[in-house]
Amino acid sequence: MTIYPVTAPEFARYGRVVSGYETECAAITAALTAHTPLPEGTGYVPEDPALQTLPEAAVLGTSLYGGMPVQFGWCNGHNTKLNCLEYHRDSEFNLGTEDFILLLAKQDEIVDGKLDTARVKAFRVPAGVLVEVYGTTLHYAPCHTDPAKGFRVLIALPKGTNTDKPDLPVRGSDDAWLWACNKWLLAHPDSAEAAQGAVAALTGENLDIAAML
Repeated sequence: MTIYPVTAPEFARYGRVVSGYETECAAITAALTAHTPLPEGTGYVPEDPALQTLPEAAVLGTSLYGGMPVQFGWCNGHNTKLNCLEYHRDSEFNLGTEDFILLLAKQDEIVDGKLDTARVKAFRVPAGVLVEVYGTTLHYAPCHTDPAKGFRVLIALPKGTNTDKPDLPVRGSDDAWLWACNKWLLAHPDSAEAAQGAVAALTGENLDIAAML
């Protein structure tokens, strides 16, 4: 597997680098460093007051989502494995205090309810660089580039995303993959999420980039 920089043309299908908000990004990365933990594994909080109440977050959120209600949370820790892929009905924005790696695929690569992990591409996001991950891009927890530093990554999404799953019947389409509010999840059979009942819709190797770091 090649790890591409997000400045490479290969990233254009999956997302884009967002510029022009350097002041806001600096305030958010400072808050991530000062006020959020660094677990040995991977931790996630959909909305954190330490980020949500920043004046800079209000400015950035209004621009990123055009005035929609936005939540600023984080995904922090240490990780090198794929495990799952998820998508939302909208873009997600990420910003890290350290370099981190995203493992990505596309919704249109799902065939007959399955996605082959050989389709997954890896992209390195530099510290302090804001990226948009498109709504049709499958993604999951970031991977670290340095195990000593781990990762602290902003997760900006429409308010309510990744909160409690609505009580809905499975009628068709991708209903069976709904794992939380505005979160559709495809798990690898070897993952903890599959053991918890997530649909094992990923085939092939459960990718691990540890040997590449």
